[in-house]
Amino acid sequence: MRGRPMLRDRVAKDIFVFTSEMYAQVTAGIVLTSEGAIVIDALPFPQETRELAGFARRANPKGVRYVINTHFHADHTYGNYLFPEADVVAHERCRLALQKYGEKALEEAKAHTPELAEVQLRLPSITFNEEASLHLGDKTLQLIPTPGHTSDSIVVYLKEAKVLFAGDTIMPVPYLVWGDREEMIKSLQKIRKLSLNLVIQGHGEFLLRGEIGQAIDTSIAYLEVIYEKVKEAIAAGASRDEVRQISIESCGKSRIPLNGLVQQLHEANLIVLYNKLTAETGQR
Repeated sequence: MRGRPMLRDRVAKDIFVFTSEMYAQVTAGIVLTSEGAIVIDALPFPQETRELAGFARRANPKGVRYVINTHFHADHTYGNYLFPEADVVAHERCRLALQKYGEKALEEAKAHTPELAEVQLRLPSITFNEEASLHLGDKTLQLIPTPGHTSDSIVVYLKEAKVLFAGDTIMPVPYLVWGDREEMIKSLQKIRKLSLNLVIQGHGEFLLRGEIGQAIDTSIAYLEVIYEKVKEAIAAGASRDEVRQISIESCGKSRIPLNGLVQQLHEANLIVLYNKLTAETGQR
């Protein structure tokens, strides 16, 4: 399963992004400061997390001081244990979700993914509920709650560099299976107000300054259109399988990014909305 080394990009002074070759182009970041490194998301597979950690430790002799998890999902947290010297920072709901679901989910993942055999669940040791700031050396990172993808989702904003690590709050297509559509719209509207030169999506390619506004607007529109289309389909008597056929293009997004994975995410969104709306109206 191990492929070529991860793609590494220097996106601003002292800010690096790694993109996984092993799982869904998931991204992780490193911010170098005068007092040590900060890692943003820890990747799922130990092989790649070690690559990430090795670079951070070579690049900064003071080592990794903090690991920030943007939410509790495995592809952003499984690598936490490979930074024993660092404090892990996340929303309080991230810690609670890992406490509730983490061990069972990891056990199931190990059963069918041998590459995860050595992974140990490590929970955040520093948590917060409202917006918080992390100060280290010459850098300040704003940790902003953005529920929607999950209830614990956050983004990490480096105001001086105008760089945003968006976690899965911003992806090529919004993904709702663990979250809430209305909250995600509000979170995207909040991000839209920030001054940004670069957005690192939780998966896939970066968004440059000229692309950010349109990408956010199309995601908000997608969340509105998909709801209306599913609602109309249910009213017309459509089955679950018929709702699944609503095309991603008709909702304003492309099926091409993430090597086509976005089509699966879109179909999952359709089914989640179908189940929610039929439960509300008593239709099945």
